[in-house]
Amino acid sequence: MSKPEFTCSAVVRHQPEQSDAEAHRHAFAYTITIRNTGDVAAQLIARHWVITNATGRVEEVRGLGVIGQQPLLQPGERFEYTSWTRISTPQGSMRGTFFCMTEDAHPFEAPIPEFGLTIASALH
Repeated sequence: MSKPEFTCSAVVRHQPEQSDAEAHRHAFAYTITIRNTGDVAAQLIARHWVITNATGRVEEVRGLGVIGQQPLLQPGERFEYTSWTRISTPQGSMRGTFFCMTEDAHPFEAPIPEFGLTIASALH
């Protein structure tokens, strides 16, 4: 039996030019890499993000596709995109799920492991 599987990873960069510490706005760009590590073609249909700031405030974001796209990945292919978020504290985290569908219409989920949203100076 064929097995659908996407593996996801993230790289984060603080965006000081989009941030305003005095106004409690801290912006972060994140680049997500999605790899089709399964053995069937599959398409990313939708996303669900859980964004948590340092005080525990949670924001959830749901939507179709990523950056306006719903990429179809053959086995071994990857898709990479960059987006951004803003939180009210200099530290926080994000995690999520991509909702996907194989070419023969079998749904599956691809977890996005939690990653930190942190300004380097906030660590000291």
